[in-house]
Amino acid sequence: MENEMEFRPTKAVIDLQAIQQNVRNLTAYLPRETAVIAVVKADGYGHGEVEVAKAAIKAGASMVAVATPDEAVRLKEGGVTSDVLVMGPSPVLFAKKAIDLGIHVTVTDAEWIRQATRVVDEFVKPLNVHVKIDTGMGRIGVRTADALQEVVQVLNSSDVVKLVGAFTHFACADEDDSLTTKRQFDKFMELVENFPERPSIVHAANSAATFLYPDYALDAVRFGISLYGIAPSAYVGSRLPFTLQRAFCLETELAYVKQVEKGNRISYGGTYETLEDEWIGTIPIGYADGLKRGLRGQEVLIAGERMPIVGTICMDQCMVKLPREMHVGEKVTLIGKQADEEITMEEWAERLGTIPYEIAVTISKRVQRVYGTTNG
Repeated sequence: MENEMEFRPTKAVIDLQAIQQNVRNLTAYLPRETAVIAVVKADGYGHGEVEVAKAAIKAGASMVAVATPDEAVRLKEGGVTSDVLVMGPSPVLFAKKAIDLGIHVTVTDAEWIRQATRVVDEFVKPLNVHVKIDTGMGRIGVRTADALQEVVQVLNSSDVVKLVGAFTHFACADEDDSLTTKRQFDKFMELVENFPERPSIVHAANSAATFLYPDYALDAVRFGISLYGIAPSAYVGSRLPFTLQRAFCLETELAYVKQVEKGNRISYGGTYETLEDEWIGTIPIGYADGLKRGLRGQEVLIAGERMPIVGTICMDQCMVKLPREMHVGEKVTLIGKQADEEITMEEWAERLGTIPYEIAVTISKRVQRVYGTTNG
């Protein structure tokens, strides 16, 4: 429900039904025995971690995953009852909190398990862990069979640390490079054979691998960027097995409209000069909201038409060149649909020389999240 005390028209409208449809479509596509892990790190990729997690679980995801311990705690305190996996490193002292809240943690070496055993030896419930195996990402994880054997030995000697899962992460699954991904998968499966008993949740595929390499689905897939209706790359986007439903719309309103004579300059540094008498609209969104200064010239949608941002983008506001006089209060869509037009995160990303992931997670918390439909 929209907060009645929010007076600023700048907001992100999040379509939870679209997120649920993406989960349902993925579930129908996957083998029956493969579960869906909904990845809701970075505040649900900017969509709202608790709301997205609950929607994904309701639609059929079996558990959710985050990057940090703090994210996992917020989910549990926000009422998420499913299993939550912290995929990144956790300090040993977090083990007690993880047991208390039923959070799964990632382990990357034997010494962490030894220390955790000493920290939690008085607990009745076990600490559930997933072993991260580095097969080529070069980030975190066990890299060799000998290191994994040591982890297994320490796990076998501990009564309080319980092995639940094992996973890896593909470095190039979103590219036209199947050989690298196959090598990683083969190495992963070879190392998994070192466990005396196969973990109950063996997972490797991210969104890209889920779509391009269905044979790598295993016990579960981690559904991250595509949970939100965004393809991991243009290459993957051209090969999707089903249509993704976009869940994010960024919108505001015209706050001020004026006619400016020819030869006037607009915004800091006078970076835009009117070439004729022009209508200029001001909208209350700026780089403090995630509308980066590099987006000068990017178009927005008003009345279903594209109109460019002109002049330097300010911290809290920016200006738009209008084709005619328009009314204050007119809806402005920066990401999303209006009539037959659509502006996507990919469009922003291309202009900024980055990826849509970064766009999603840098729309600031100052922008209110409202949960409803994003249909233009």
